[in-house]
Formats: sequence, C-alpha cells, structure tokens
Amino acid sequence: MRWQVDINSDIGESFGIYKIGMDEEIIKYISSANIACGFHAGDPSVMANTVARCFEKGVSIGAHPGYPDLLGFGRRYLDVSPSEIKNYIIYQIGALQSFAKVFKTKLQHVKVHGELYNAAARDEKLALAIAEAVASVDQNLILVGMVNTAMQMVAEKVGLKFACEVFSDRHINPDGTLVSRKYPNAIIHDQDFACKRVLRMVKEGTCEAIDGSIVKLKVDTICVHGDNPQAVELAKKIRELLENNGVRIMPMSKFL
Repeated sequence: MRWQVDINSDIGESFGIYKIGMDEEIIKYISSANIACGFHAGDPSVMANTVARCFEKGVSIGAHPGYPDLLGFGRRYLDVSPSEIKNYIIYQIGALQSFAKVFKTKLQHVKVHGELYNAAARDEKLALAIAEAVASVDQNLILVGMVNTAMQMVAEKVGLKFACEVFSDRHINPDGTLVSRKYPNAIIHDQDFACKRVLRMVKEGTCEAIDGSIVKLKVDTICVHGDNPQAVELAKKIRELLENNGVRIMPMSKFL
C-alpha cells in the first residue's frame, strides 16, 4: 500500500515590526502553507513576502482567514452573524488571491484560523457560511478541516473538495476535536511522541485521545503550527520519519 499526505503550517503571521514564527525555515519541510490574511495576523508586506517565499520553494499556498482579532491572535470567539463571517472570508481570500496573481500562482485551499476553526467544527450555520464563501470565490478551492465535523459535512453539501486535517502538536478529545488551549495538556511538547503519533495516524488511521480512547481518523494533511518554538525541528522530524516509512509528501491538490 502507498501512502501520500500533505504537511501544512500556518505562516505569514508576523505583523509590522512583530515577528512570529520561523517561516523561512519551516517552508523547507512543508508542502502547503496557510497564509494569514490580515485579520488575526499578517499585513500586506508580510503577505507579499510569504507568497514570494512559497512560490520560490514550490510550496502550495492557501488562505488562512480568521476573526478580526489582532489583539487576541484570532483565538477568541466573536459572536457575529453567518452573513458577516461569509463576507470576512470572501474579503480575506480576495486579498491573498491578489498577491498570488502578482506572483503568477494560484490558491490551492482555505483553512480558517484559531477559534473560528474550532467554532465552525461544531456550528453548522457558521460552517455553511464559510463553505459558501469559499465556493462563491472559487469552487476549485479545497476546504481544510477536521474529519467528521460540521465543516466536512457542509463542504460536501456545497460541492467543495475537503481535506481532513490532523495536528501533530495537539491532543484531541474522544470526539476527535482539539483539546482547548485553556488546558495545560492541550499542546504536545515531546517531539518523539508527536512523530510516532503522526505516523500511526497516517498508516493506521487511528489516534489515542486525551482519555486513552482510540479515535478513527482520515488524514489528508498534517498541521505543524508555525508559532510553536519547536516547529521547524518538528516539521523536519515528521517529514523524515514519514518518508523513511514509505509515505510520500505532496500538496493536497495532487491527490484530492
């Protein structure tokens, strides 16, 4: 059996004089990049530079839209209507599309950020607003989210391709959702454990939840968070381990 998977990272999240993440290094080990679009992080110069770097390295790009929450880095829930969310998504995708056009490339996917990602996994109306926004801009864009969530259901409803995502550095609940960052055990710091966990998810389609139960998963793309201090080293280790175990790394658009 041949396995193939995408490795993605949230990058382009610096803002003005504030630098977040090690984008120049991590893009060496990923196949797809989720680029912040200015609402939770990023600015026009950061967006342009990030698209340019990805284009140079052959990394596929996607929009990473979030709540308009620079102060909270998009990790706070905002009580806004689905129609507002739809316009937020269209606006942010459009901004990144323009930079992609300048560098003669195209967007591959859309992955929403932070608390908007978590909320849309549970809230069908919110998820539908996001999916409709993506489809209205470009029906060929891939929507990224967690398996068996509202996001996957609505993607299929509006006719979008859906990439099932898992997280290399985050624990999950028994229902497959991410353990909240409010809890001290949400983030995985042991890199060897994280790598073995990722390999199991890809080859066996299972993962151990925070309570020890086994969760079945489908894995199209693996996220390594770019703002994790160990992100570069972790991305390198994961890629090497997967490739050494017969897993091909490629952009999600190559196999979805």
